[in-house]
Amino acid sequence: MKAILPEMPLLCLHPTMVLLSEKEKNPQYWREQAQQTLKKALKLQKLNTNVAKNIIMFLGDGMGVSTVTAARILKGQLQNMKGEENMLEMDQFPYVALSKTYNTNAQVPDSAGTATAYLCGVKANEGTVGVSAAVTRSQCNTTVGNEVTSILKWAKQAGKSAGIVTTTRVNHATPSAAYAHSADRDWYSDNEMPPEALQHGCKDIAQQLFDNIQDIEVIMGGGRKYMFPKNTSDVEYPDEDKYRGTRLDNRSLIDVWKNRKPRDKNAHYVWNLAELMKLDLNNVDFLLGLFEPVDMVYELNRNNQTDPSLTEMVKVAIKILSRNPKGFFLLVEGGRIDHGHHEGKAKQALHETVEMDNAIGLAKVMTSEEDTLTVVTADHSHVFTFGGYTPRGNSIFGLAPMQSDVDKKPFTSILYGNGPGYKLVDGKRENVTTVDFANASYQAQSAVPLRQETHGGEDVAVFAKGPMAHLLHGVHEQNYIPHVMAYAACIGQNKDHCHSGAPHSSVGALPLLSTLFSLLLLMLF
Repeated sequence: MKAILPEMPLLCLHPTMVLLSEKEKNPQYWREQAQQTLKKALKLQKLNTNVAKNIIMFLGDGMGVSTVTAARILKGQLQNMKGEENMLEMDQFPYVALSKTYNTNAQVPDSAGTATAYLCGVKANEGTVGVSAAVTRSQCNTTVGNEVTSILKWAKQAGKSAGIVTTTRVNHATPSAAYAHSADRDWYSDNEMPPEALQHGCKDIAQQLFDNIQDIEVIMGGGRKYMFPKNTSDVEYPDEDKYRGTRLDNRSLIDVWKNRKPRDKNAHYVWNLAELMKLDLNNVDFLLGLFEPVDMVYELNRNNQTDPSLTEMVKVAIKILSRNPKGFFLLVEGGRIDHGHHEGKAKQALHETVEMDNAIGLAKVMTSEEDTLTVVTADHSHVFTFGGYTPRGNSIFGLAPMQSDVDKKPFTSILYGNGPGYKLVDGKRENVTTVDFANASYQAQSAVPLRQETHGGEDVAVFAKGPMAHLLHGVHEQNYIPHVMAYAACIGQNKDHCHSGAPHSSVGALPLLSTLFSLLLLMLF
């Protein structure tokens, strides 16, 4: 078979052969760069202790540190840079912490128990959403009395607007923890629930989206089929049986959503980009956008004439939510980063990450760091890595510059610890130069064969900027995150510690006291 070698920059150069710019050869370039960074860091001594009027949480599902680094390089290379020197939007946040992601019953977590932690402030069992660890997965009768509320509800109780934007279905694990209480993350509609759960009175997650917090101003993502009666044809794919409605209760939840809105409010349901763009957002009080029957299409495969990007959805959401003088809480999920990794399709996962970073950049332009706390984090990592002593500027999807010294075959820089990319040809590892390893659907080689690649168990990064962002520092339990956000906004459990609009003056004094204490210790010792 003829080798298929994609065009890639510096594909096979040895690191010592990489062409460096003249400025990078000059030590003064690096010294000046470091001095500029130092000046920015020194300015952080003046902490932002304002009350957060707005909170935006960007959640990259499965966006571990290796994914962030690889996406940084990719985004730079898409701009004709070598890549490594690039800075993502999230890289430019002044405060960074690490989050411990384990579930109460799992060393390596899932997206439901983690969502409960970073949205509800309570660690939980894997597979459960919006409930405490007293709930056993799939056991409906353990739910009652063990429900926990989320920061989205705390924001609504304080008079703020709220929004959910995701590239998965709106009743998937991450968004569902914001509004639902379910013993099983897979109870998308009543069709997926066991009879005993229905008999015990447990509700499916799609129904809870419209029952539990009825006045969420913005909801956008996928998941249409869970909102319609069983066998209802989908508006976009009428001939596809797999996209037909699933509900056994014969209800259209879209109608339920519309009918519950006050008559003096404008509620709009849209299912494609054209309908979304036609809206006069100054006259939209409630927006429900369901753009796919299940999850949204990968960014690389997206039809930009019919399907909105994550950035486009975020722009609409912020415009609507910003009209509330009391502010808003917005949850934005780059959910298909996770799906790309599970499928072993690193190219899909990394382009999803870049698109989420684009949305973060847009949010920066549309809001002020003075009154908006922005937090970017992940629920968990993946067994995704890249290495192989690749030279500077090597395509992030390219080959390592050497062959294996064991089986004498080339390998890509990107690899997975396990997953569907494990392939043998005549009992030996596949020669990757015989396939198009730059293709969007290429499944990177893995060490252990699995139909789906697994999550990773290591800590994930937390990036923060805005009011009280400095409280996210060091290594924290994942459930600490919503408590910081609530404290910054004076909502939820922390609603009484400051007056609306007033600075966190007592907190602002803490760094000074700490400095004086440190000086005292130096004098004593």
